[in-house]
Amino acid sequence: MSGAFAPPLLDVRGLRMHFPVVEGIISRRKIGEVKAVDGIDFTMQRGETLGLVGESGCGKTTTGRCILRLERPTEGAIIYDGTDIATLAQKDLRALRRRIQVVFQDPYSSLNPRMKVGDIIGEPMKVHGIEPDVAKRSTRVRELLHICGLNPRFVDRYPHEMSGGQRQRIGIARALALEPEFIVCDEAVSALDVSIQAQVINLLEDLREQFHLTYLFIAHDLSVVRHICHRVAVMYLGRIVELANADELFGHPLHPYTQALLAAVPVPDPTVETARTFRPVQGEVPSPINPPSGCVFHPRCPAAVAGCRSARPAMRELRPGHFVACTEAG
Repeated sequence: MSGAFAPPLLDVRGLRMHFPVVEGIISRRKIGEVKAVDGIDFTMQRGETLGLVGESGCGKTTTGRCILRLERPTEGAIIYDGTDIATLAQKDLRALRRRIQVVFQDPYSSLNPRMKVGDIIGEPMKVHGIEPDVAKRSTRVRELLHICGLNPRFVDRYPHEMSGGQRQRIGIARALALEPEFIVCDEAVSALDVSIQAQVINLLEDLREQFHLTYLFIAHDLSVVRHICHRVAVMYLGRIVELANADELFGHPLHPYTQALLAAVPVPDPTVETARTFRPVQGEVPSPINPPSGCVFHPRCPAAVAGCRSARPAMRELRPGHFVACTEAG
């Protein structure tokens, strides 16, 4: 991983993504907005894997889609290698597509069922003109299959003829076809069996070292995140509430929400699991259409005080490299 003083590969500043809520069929009018991502900041160094965790609907995937520029952010900057890609026009995004790729959650729905595996992997190289020669492109496709742990003869198979783990490896091979620097892994292993998850995680780690990749790893499985990620950012209702090195965050969680998340992870030992006292977080996640004022977690937080209802807490560095958005933490 790059040194701490090297310029970041990715610098996200004040990112907001609000989706309009409209009513009416003919005369449509805006009646509100879903604040999917509501002002987040983080950086990533080359060769780093940053985990983005939180409950469903907290804004993890939307953050990834903004970085991929599948969504144009409502506000904020996404500085990738010195260029603000949040404001780039569509015609200027073509070069960016080669450098930033994605591995989707469901490999079956993200692969064209009418295309053979060889065409699925080879198409990006053809579209971007990386390898115009058909024979050389075919050779490269077979190399990528081998790199991702698949038999090169699978080029003539269709996605439905393969298992879930094999399909996800095809998705990874397709992402590698453009020789990217940065890959967004959006719940890349959550749809797989546990034994297959381990194989795919090991593959991603090997590829990171072999090709000097940088990953934004979006997930909800904390054990997977702890294994593969260098740092972890915890999101709640569109905001990052805690950011730290993986070992530091799992060993010393400071935000009440992070503590609740980690406490909810079951312990494999039945004796310990039965003896431990776990108090689930009370209440439901508020609607992102009308999030609470101040700290968004305060309606469910056991440590909330009066000030939490009015002032949005800033991210503070309470330990080296450990940032928390909570006035009562520390």
